[in-house]
Amino acid sequence: MSHPELRDVDQEEAPLDPAAQRLQAKLRRLLLGSSLIMFLGFIAVFAAIMYKINASGGSAAEGFAETIALAPGSTVESATLSDGVLVLLVRKENATSVVYADARTGAVLGTTGFVGR
Repeated sequence: MSHPELRDVDQEEAPLDPAAQRLQAKLRRLLLGSSLIMFLGFIAVFAAIMYKINASGGSAAEGFAETIALAPGSTVESATLSDGVLVLLVRKENATSVVYADARTGAVLGTTGFVGR
């Protein structure tokens, strides 16, 4: 026993007219095109990230000097790297100074000494 008010809604819909079918096909193509463009954008972003990660130009150890010449008996208390310059806090006997050295070559660029007043 079927009731007329319980009929399936899909069975009642009339087929689309040709203009509506063309519009529906056009919208599907636009959706496919925009999805493809978004997918290619994601691929490009991930490729750029991987390029940046892998294009370091060698290992990190190759970018630093092997030795830095300090006065005999000096002790490095701390070191900081800033814009390619190593800033070293050096203690020798009772004197403390800051030594600036080029991180790649190891050449001492300058020294700042501390004096008590």
